[in-house]
Amino acid sequence: MKLIITDLENFHVPVEGEYKIIGPQETIKQCVGCFGCWIKTPGKCVISDGYEDTGIFMGRCSELILVSRCCYGSVSPFVKAVQDRALSYIHPDFVIRKGEMHHKQRYENIFSLSAHFYGENVTEAEKETARNIMAANADNYDGLVKGVYFYKTKKELEDVIL
Repeated sequence: MKLIITDLENFHVPVEGEYKIIGPQETIKQCVGCFGCWIKTPGKCVISDGYEDTGIFMGRCSELILVSRCCYGSVSPFVKAVQDRALSYIHPDFVIRKGEMHHKQRYENIFSLSAHFYGENVTEAEKETARNIMAANADNYDGLVKGVYFYKTKKELEDVIL
């Protein structure tokens, strides 16, 4: 399954295969760092607002696709909030990967990560930052970067097949 996290309302982009879209349908509450998703309800966020199963969906996906406005070389506040709420995807224990300490995976899947950024005035420095952040996210998730793409407008995304 492809898991698409987007800040676009009414997201309509052709997707090949099975997929799930997480978008701004409800008001998302911010992660409060309570670690309830590790201790009280392992794998599931304890905050009930419609986004509590994001970590579970990540555990079932083969590809994580972020579609977001580029904000200073990173994802939009909404997409970042969804990513934060997916803390339950990882386990509280640590492992060494590529010579660095990272959280252990909770699930056995390894997914690819791609990001589709839109924004009219995205600088080369912001693009480099975005690529670096996506590589770091892939390391943290124990995944692989499939690609990081940039578009000037949301409309350009309509021609992309995810």
